[in-house]
Amino acid sequence: MTQQPCSPAAILADLMAGRRSVRAYDPTPIDSDTVRELLAAAVQAPSAMNGQPWGFSIVQDRARLRRYSDRAKALLLGALDPKSTRYAELLANPEFNIFYDAGTLVAISVDAPGSYAEADCWLAAQNLNLAAHARGLGTCCIGFAVGVLNLPEIKQELGVASGGRVIAPIIVGEPRGTTPIVPRRPPRVLAWLG
Repeated sequence: MTQQPCSPAAILADLMAGRRSVRAYDPTPIDSDTVRELLAAAVQAPSAMNGQPWGFSIVQDRARLRRYSDRAKALLLGALDPKSTRYAELLANPEFNIFYDAGTLVAISVDAPGSYAEADCWLAAQNLNLAAHARGLGTCCIGFAVGVLNLPEIKQELGVASGGRVIAPIIVGEPRGTTPIVPRRPPRVLAWLG
């Protein structure tokens, strides 16, 4: 009996259901060809009025990533909001790396914030996440990094325009171990008019 090929819808559904926010990595950066493939997938994302506002900064320098992590933790500890208060002990730990030792950071940014530019960047981030998962790589969006990556001197290092903003910092790499499934609640439908 011949096995039928999976439909594109089934493949996509498996990718979406299987993708995890990985928080343990082999520290080796991913190779440049793979980074380029992920970026090529990212820019296939929908874009409002075809603005394609995204820019990509790749960081694979371990010392720089550690410096960014340490500065981010200091910034966060200096201004804990109600949501991040529960992370104070973790952020105070000098061993904790907000990038989970991943060897590659892809910072998705815009040159000028606009009505739809941030949404476009998040759509590109989702494409990148799914493309990475399809290649057996792990990803995680690092919200803790947003503040530090938007400091003027860091934006300059990343090539982000002075009026621009890093929107989506995504780490990518070879997962170390397995990441458990986090159950999802069913969709919360607020209205279904028609």
